[in-house]
Amino acid sequence: MRFSVFTASTPSWSPAVAVEKLAAQGWDGIEWRVLDQQPSATGEPGFWAGNLATLPLSTVEDDAPGIGSMVRDAGLSISGVAGYAKAFEHDDVDRVLRGAAAMGATQVRVAMPRSDSGEPYPVALERTRGDLERAIGVAAPLGVKVLVELHHETITPSASAARRLLEGLDPVHVGVIHDLGNLVIEGFERHTSAFEILGDHLAHVHVKNARWVTDGSRTAAGSLVWHHEWATLRDGQADVGQYLTDLRAHGYDGWVTLEDFSTDLPLEERTRDNLAFVKALVGVDV
Repeated sequence: MRFSVFTASTPSWSPAVAVEKLAAQGWDGIEWRVLDQQPSATGEPGFWAGNLATLPLSTVEDDAPGIGSMVRDAGLSISGVAGYAKAFEHDDVDRVLRGAAAMGATQVRVAMPRSDSGEPYPVALERTRGDLERAIGVAAPLGVKVLVELHHETITPSASAARRLLEGLDPVHVGVIHDLGNLVIEGFERHTSAFEILGDHLAHVHVKNARWVTDGSRTAAGSLVWHHEWATLRDGQADVGQYLTDLRAHGYDGWVTLEDFSTDLPLEERTRDNLAFVKALVGVDV
């Protein structure tokens, strides 16, 4: 396995600082967040707004060669590019695919439609299947694989849903990101079963952790109200050690990208500790 960090989780580092810090800590790679984002409401860098390590979608094609050179010069690899363009946003999808190819990345996340859009699920599924086939047609000549993430509140929250969407499509050109933390929120299936369901479409892995909490409030009908929050790798509901064991038993030996959205530790300490933790779990010296 090779370990990388998704830059959504390094909001206070510029791209150059992220590359420098992660290389010095001994990571194998970096996964870029690509988005024309909103400014932070507080003026401080945040995971989802004002993130300094995010590459702007509008300039990614121009910026890509320099980003690729910077990563390679530091001795890192690009584990992937996580775009936020929905599959039906064709121009933006194509832009991030071309940018990824220009920086030397070989796989790109294409975002799935939300499940609460009001569109009937079978209709959304069929339309998205066509959008993916179109994206593959653009990506394949560029040497880039399209990735679909298992993500809560989208039409692919689970391995079974993703398999239904991708059934019959060539896994050489399209695959699935299995995301441990997202599955705490929605879509959990026994890991070994999920890997078998995905088969050759299991292409990439994201690791973070989450937990469900309640403040004791109740709905008008009397049910206890729960909500999810991000947690450290050790303190969430998912067993990261067992997950990595199951991945290895399945024969997975690809990229594992960490995206820790907890704030218990300062960023630099957090990334360093996470690398030591996961390497210890798989029996690799730091």
